[in-house]
Amino acid sequence: MILIEMEGCRVGDRDIFRCGVEKIILFLIFLMLSPLHASASESDFDSDLDRIKEMGVLRHIGVPYANFVTGQGDGLDVELMQHFARYLGVRYEFVESNWNRIFAELTGRIVKPAGNDVLVVGRAHIRGDVIANGLTILKWRKQVVNFSEPTFPTQVWCIARTGFPKNPIKSSGNIDQDIRATKALIKGHTVMGKENTCLAPDLYGIDAGRVNIFSFPGELKDMASAVIKGAAEITLLDVPDTLVALEKWPGKIKVLGPVSMKQLMAAGFRKDSPELLKAFNKFFAELNKSGEYLRMVQKYYPAVFFYYEDFFTRD
Repeated sequence: MILIEMEGCRVGDRDIFRCGVEKIILFLIFLMLSPLHASASESDFDSDLDRIKEMGVLRHIGVPYANFVTGQGDGLDVELMQHFARYLGVRYEFVESNWNRIFAELTGRIVKPAGNDVLVVGRAHIRGDVIANGLTILKWRKQVVNFSEPTFPTQVWCIARTGFPKNPIKSSGNIDQDIRATKALIKGHTVMGKENTCLAPDLYGIDAGRVNIFSFPGELKDMASAVIKGAAEITLLDVPDTLVALEKWPGKIKVLGPVSMKQLMAAGFRKDSPELLKAFNKFFAELNKSGEYLRMVQKYYPAVFFYYEDFFTRD
């Protein structure tokens, strides 16, 4: 459920009548003025896809992260969206963002997660048409965007410096048992995560009662180097970034074990862009069938096949 937060009052479909009349009026005015609703110029088109083609550009919002968006003009998701733009017959444009504002710049709403719900806390200017930068599918994010077909597998692991005094868990072959073993291993230690991202400790039942939680103030892409430098004993890290870190700093870090079930990544689209989403899913299926996407993954994440070969060989 999406909620509007106004002066301490949360307004949603289950509790709207708990607020005063004045606040409800403010809520309605907020909706009328919200940039989430199509502007007059956008409503002149038959569909969201028509608008993209008429404008002649696909605006790809991305955060430099792992090998999805390298920050050097390439990356798996950069190439993916460049291919998609050519498929649509439009120009490609990259719009750099960060994790604090990326959803706002797609949807026009500034949001913050509240469990599996979402609080709307403000408005923003829409700067792009699709998010693609290794975006993990999470329950609260489904309230904000529509996800494409999964494009990449992932999982959240605990990573430590090589000198950390405890050894990695021994895999039991059962993911639930492995998660419990990892949580037991890190008990009493300092664990670094990042709020409002896929590396938020509370998403995986990691709380301050069992570990010392440190919220990293920087960007996700810098968390591996931060734990190497001693910012925390342990950091949460997803699979793609771990693979990049193991290659970039060989012998500097070790994987202690998982704290999440297997997860999936995908591209994120506005709720009012169903035709663009449909076009992407069709394009992605064709790219997969041709073998081109597999070659792109091999270029940017050759080690991922060792862990998740089944994802890339599925029908």
